[in-house]
Amino acid sequence: QVQLVESGGGLVQPGGSLRLSCAASRSIFSTYTMGWYRQAPGKQRELVAHIFNGGLTNYADSVKGRFTISRDNAKNTVYLQMNSLKPEDTAVYYCNAYWETRIGSRIYNYWGQGTQVTVSS
Repeated sequence: QVQLVESGGGLVQPGGSLRLSCAASRSIFSTYTMGWYRQAPGKQRELVAHIFNGGLTNYADSVKGRFTISRDNAKNTVYLQMNSLKPEDTAVYYCNAYWETRIGSRIYNYWGQGTQVTVSS
């Protein structure tokens, strides 16, 4: 089992910055893909960014150039640095850990409880 705990959300003005943190209960980054997702009221949960176990990253088009996903293996923590924030970034942000095994096609999928990000003047 893996527990994920998000932190760092809050209220910020447009153009401001926040850094979200996701702490995992054990060392998993060599195996799992880590991701940040978000969900705004009335909308489906959407991908924000992924970092794969080999270190490759990908981002939603809406956040490219503004957000950066990274990890610290020693701290079992993944981060999302958010710059130049816009009102449309307002959402609950969720941390995710995903692993699909090669043998037997077994899937492991874990979610944090979420942290609120509000961008408003």
